[in-house]
Amino acid sequence: MKMKLVVPILALLTAVPAMAETLSNDTVLSMIGLGLGDEAIVAKIRTSDSEYDLSIDSMVSLKNQGVSSAVIAAMIEAQESNKASAPAMAPDSPDPMVPHPAGVYLLDETGEAARMVRIDSTISNQAKTGGILGYAITGGLASMSVKASIPNETARAGTDSQTPVFYMFFDESNPDTVVQASSWQSGSAQTINSPNEFTLIKLKQKKGRREARVGSMNIGGTKVGVMDKDQHQFDYEIVRPGVYKVVAQEVLEQGEYGFIYALNGGAAGGALTARIFDFTIY
Repeated sequence: MKMKLVVPILALLTAVPAMAETLSNDTVLSMIGLGLGDEAIVAKIRTSDSEYDLSIDSMVSLKNQGVSSAVIAAMIEAQESNKASAPAMAPDSPDPMVPHPAGVYLLDETGEAARMVRIDSTISNQAKTGGILGYAITGGLASMSVKASIPNETARAGTDSQTPVFYMFFDESNPDTVVQASSWQSGSAQTINSPNEFTLIKLKQKKGRREARVGSMNIGGTKVGVMDKDQHQFDYEIVRPGVYKVVAQEVLEQGEYGFIYALNGGAAGGALTARIFDFTIY
């Protein structure tokens, strides 16, 4: 008699996949409370989306509430299957809810269809000095500037918009891949987790390169970092864990810009190094 009841229930649970809901610990407990057997519950688990809490404490709680080991094992298998079938990365999708490889993206809305353009970072490990003659003549009263040199006169990524929109995807946005490698760690840099650790600056174009002022020195001492007057303020909001929308708080005139953060310590010989996500306003 028991097998006769299980078969129609099993057929009912598997015959209409379009109506399948997302199962949780509570729905599994509800099915057990209705008196469904393990065969029917396992079949439902295998054909449904799921969001289970399968921590050790939760599994102990499920066991204490009458969930069999076979059902718990099916829940674990379904959870692993969901991870394996996670949506593929879509680097050019304009939707920030879609998984993207970690990095900085410029939202390009100039074409027929909006898309995101990934901004590749540039590492500057060459420092130049400016104003050294005035510094020497005045005995250090005049400041000498320290500039990071960035290759090429213009960035590869750019936009016509003077109020561009950016998205920053940090490692937290892709928790299943963060264990493999951190996209936000380079050299001696600490892993960064929010736009607040960036500075938006305008770069000065020179022949064959661009420059960013990252320090100054005079008789009063040495300053390391982007000068306040060279910074452009921006605002950001969280879209989902690890994903931020970033917008400049002022109109950006034509020219070269970049989101910069300094690496901890210096390169060989004491030269400053910086990582810059550069872009052009046309």
